[in-house]
Amino acid sequence: MSFEAWTIFALFWVVFVTTPGPNAANCVTNGMTLGFRRSLPGVAAILTQALLFLALSAVGITALIAASPTAFQIMKFAGAGFLIYLGIRGWIQARRPVRAEEQNAQTSAKSVYWRAFLIATINPKSVAGYLAAFSQFVQPDVPIGAQMWVIVPTALTITAISYLTYTALGAGLGRMALGVIFSAWLRRAMAACFVIYGVALGSTSLPGRA
Repeated sequence: MSFEAWTIFALFWVVFVTTPGPNAANCVTNGMTLGFRRSLPGVAAILTQALLFLALSAVGITALIAASPTAFQIMKFAGAGFLIYLGIRGWIQARRPVRAEEQNAQTSAKSVYWRAFLIATINPKSVAGYLAAFSQFVQPDVPIGAQMWVIVPTALTITAISYLTYTALGAGLGRMALGVIFSAWLRRAMAACFVIYGVALGSTSLPGRA
């Protein structure tokens, strides 16, 4: 993966994981009720889910490349379309209140972990979202293993920074953090980024544009 391709991927992943959603709400509320340190198992759960879905995406993309270059190209178009869908969906839902359930102050680390893992897994940006995003940046003519050595550490580092920040905001600002993070204008700005990325990445997949 070239430095230019890595930069585009890293910027995309920042948008992908920092867009306010169920994971962010859970991290903020954990920070509010449990404090930063006791909320860390929730962040670990999100990283576990991210690693699992990155691995599943890599397997899926590898299978597509092996099966047919045409199938891989179709997947890239479908992935770009899914990113546009996520953007439009986020724009429409920007003014809807986000459900944030506070944890009991005595909640165990195991409960924090598994609750966060389940929330991350049923997130609309679940395996379909990961596969859509992943397909845009994988080069079919380069061994997938070599690319994973770049993609996975980058994705996990950005993901960790994002949700550690959300947790710290919850611990430091309390309920005020929810109002700031889930403001309609911020959510719509992030939604617009998904649409822009989907259109841009989809257009580079057109014949003669790759």
